[in-house]
Amino acid sequence: MLLEARLAAEASALMLQLPLLRLLEPSGKGPVMVLPGFMADDNLTWLLRRFLEGQGYRVYPWGLGMNRGPMMQYLPTILKSLERICDQHGAPPSLVGWSRGGVLAREAARDRPNLVRSIVTLGSPVRGGVHGTSIGRWVTQQTGMTPEQMRRILHERQRTPIKTPITAIYSKTDGVVSWQACIDDLNPQVTHVEVPGSHVGLVVNSAVYRQTARALAARHDGQTER
Repeated sequence: MLLEARLAAEASALMLQLPLLRLLEPSGKGPVMVLPGFMADDNLTWLLRRFLEGQGYRVYPWGLGMNRGPMMQYLPTILKSLERICDQHGAPPSLVGWSRGGVLAREAARDRPNLVRSIVTLGSPVRGGVHGTSIGRWVTQQTGMTPEQMRRILHERQRTPIKTPITAIYSKTDGVVSWQACIDDLNPQVTHVEVPGSHVGLVVNSAVYRQTARALAARHDGQTER
C-alpha cells in the first residue's frame, strides 16, 4: 500500500503533460461511458472524462453515486443507460472502467455485447476474486458477500465468453490490485498494456491517458453518428 503514495506526483506530472497529450494523441468521435472504481464516484473520474471529451468523444459518467455494495446490483441500471446511449447516437458506446468499474464494464459486455463497442479496463481484477487485491477484507465488509459467494458468481458468469474487444491496462507496481489478477487469458479479444504507476493514480496517469486514447481511437475509427 506504500506504493499508493505516488498519487500526488502522478497527478502533478499529468497536469504538466496534458497539453501535449491533447495535441499528440489520437482523437475520435462517438459515445464513451466511464465507470469509477470501488468506493469511488464520478468526481474521481472527472479529469479523465474531460480529457476524452477534449479528444472528441461524447463522454458519459456512470451517474450511480459511490460504487459500493454488491457489484452485480448495478448491472441492470448500467445496461439501461447503455440502451439509451445507443438510441441517442445510433451506435454502441465504449466503456472505460477503473478497477471494479472495469469488471462491471466487462460484465455488461458479457450480457449485452450489442451495447458495447469496446472496453478499456484500468487495473481491474478479473482473476482471483478478492484474493487478488490488498483490500479484500474491506470489499467483503462493504458488500456483505463472502469470498466464496463472489467466486461462485464469477465462475458461473465466466461460462459465457466476452466477445467485445478489451484493452486491459495494468501496473506491476499497483499497491491495491495484483497485476496478475488483471491478466485475462479466458476471452478471445484482449490486449494487455503495462504502465508504471499506482492503483489510485490510474485515473491521473499520463501513460493511462495515452493508452486509453489510442485504444478508443482504434475502435472508433470511421464511426459515423446519426
